[in-house]
Amino acid sequence: QVQLLEFGGGLVQAGGSLRLSCAASGRTFSSYAMGWFRQAPGKEREFVAAINWSGTSTDYTDSVKGRFTISRDNAKRTVYLQMNSLKPEDTAVYYCAGRPWGGISWASTEYDYWGQGTQVTVSS
Repeated sequence: QVQLLEFGGGLVQAGGSLRLSCAASGRTFSSYAMGWFRQAPGKEREFVAAINWSGTSTDYTDSVKGRFTISRDNAKRTVYLQMNSLKPEDTAVYYCAGRPWGGISWASTEYDYWGQGTQVTVSS
């Protein structure tokens, strides 16, 4: 069993930056692909970014490419999402998710473990 806990959300002006962290419990974190998803009010949860178990492969949805960077530190059992040049449309609850023994996936249904979410609000 793995538990995920997100940190780092908050209120920021457009053009600003935030770094989200997701701390994991459990010894098998280093074998998990990890993803970040977000859900805005009235919208479905959507894929944002993902990273494979070793950190050598990443993927991003088009709307965040060049602005967001996903990374991980397996020794600290933590995955990060650095968000730069934030826009009001990035406002959402951001969730981290873990996928045991799998590669990168855009599908939320392929992730077994989820954090509780952290709110990111970008003001114009």
